[in-house]
Amino acid sequence: MKIAFAISSLYLMFANQAHAALVVGDQAPVFTVDAVQDGSLRQIKLTALLKDGPVVLYFFPSAFTEAAETEEFAAKVDQFRAAGATVVGMSRDSVGSLSGLSTGAAHGKFALASADESLVNAFDVNDGAMFNTRTTYVIAPSGKIAFVHNEDEVRDHVKGALAFVQAMKK
Repeated sequence: MKIAFAISSLYLMFANQAHAALVVGDQAPVFTVDAVQDGSLRQIKLTALLKDGPVVLYFFPSAFTEAAETEEFAAKVDQFRAAGATVVGMSRDSVGSLSGLSTGAAHGKFALASADESLVNAFDVNDGAMFNTRTTYVIAPSGKIAFVHNEDEVRDHVKGALAFVQAMKK
């Protein structure tokens, strides 16, 4: 856990803090949302996911923005699972809009969920322009935020979250 804390601290120091976000130690907002995985609709309940281990929740602005982050999470999802973590992508898009991204860039490997404005506000990722910031959280099984990467650049979200959950498992 000391290694995980050290990694989290380093990422927090170097991440662009231009946007607000929850911080390590905050309680994550509890949610149940509609989602799509491999084109199939489902519901995501944070409390149920946390029973299986940490949750990597990454917010992205829209299904119509750069999909590189979603593709990279899909490419590394087996490594996240090996570390005991579940990956969920989230935006304000409807599940209908997310369906194509689910079968495309996500390759059906994890759920993409639809957040309403109240959930975006609860996670403090509202960009004020009907989108949300590009922010990745690792939520510990306790429900507390354990890691935050809050940066508009796509790179390093996956790498940082994966290193963190792998260190948590040690």
